[in-house]
Amino acid sequence: MPALDLPRPVAFVLGGGGSLGAAHVGMLQALEEVDVAADMVIGTSVGSLNGAVLAENPRAGAHRLTHAWEQISRDDVFPGGLLAQLHTLERSRTYLFDNAALRATAKRLLRTAAIDDLAVPYAAVATDLDRGEVVLLREGALVDAVLASAAIPGVFPLVGIGGRRLCDGGVVANVPILQAFDLKPASIVVLDCIGLVPSTMDSLPDILLRAFSISCHYQPMLDAPLAARRVPVVYLPTPTITGSLLDFDLTAQLMENAYESSRAFLGALAVDPVAPRLYHPDMPEEPSDLAAAEQAARGDRWHWPWRRHDAKAGDLSAG
Repeated sequence: MPALDLPRPVAFVLGGGGSLGAAHVGMLQALEEVDVAADMVIGTSVGSLNGAVLAENPRAGAHRLTHAWEQISRDDVFPGGLLAQLHTLERSRTYLFDNAALRATAKRLLRTAAIDDLAVPYAAVATDLDRGEVVLLREGALVDAVLASAAIPGVFPLVGIGGRRLCDGGVVANVPILQAFDLKPASIVVLDCIGLVPSTMDSLPDILLRAFSISCHYQPMLDAPLAARRVPVVYLPTPTITGSLLDFDLTAQLMENAYESSRAFLGALAVDPVAPRLYHPDMPEEPSDLAAAEQAARGDRWHWPWRRHDAKAGDLSAG
């Protein structure tokens, strides 16, 4: 395919989505084919982990993530069965899974200790649960920042950084499009891996994550058109395959589905390098008002996860 010419620097925005983050890999593979690489990266939750790998080496990130995701299982992130979860909840009173397995997985995937040492500018998005504020983690310990960004409330423990108690950035910005402007991009590429999670109600985590995905549903539809008033925004199609955020059995299908849809979309795309615009096959480029955007989000045409301070990654003091 011919190369896609985007104004630089290009910011890659990687959204949250648990095990559905495997779709990021297919999207990155398609972006490689049109010679679009990240000059800066911002991510939420699983997007912060995938984004950190990408920020270590933007040209080799897709290759590394392909092999990594082929090996990841549920126990690498959400270990133990129902009894173990109940025991953890009884002991902690606030969460179902210890984050030790996730920490070990992040350490295995990441070769860089400090955010400042990454190859390109990077931010992990977290939420200050006490103040209800979005927090961009742009310096300090990389693994700690990823753990804070991925600390789903009630599922993982809160993470203490810089005197704040932090949880999953998806509470305020599951797809951190507007937050990307903190990095000063000239164009934005959005990698959104999650639609509405199916309403499986087999366990407490499933119920929590179903509710979480619904709460995420509106944000990108509101934020993407606002961002596109300032710079070109290329919003890759989300995968049509979806499932529980805890299910790692769909990795191969998610990667393939995201690759095929992103490749088709990018192959037909012509970007105006001068005029800001939103490039997406379905999303309205300019909702006339909030009511119009909410009406679109309620319809069957869109199935996206949608939402909305800087801190150092330091000691873990909460949870």
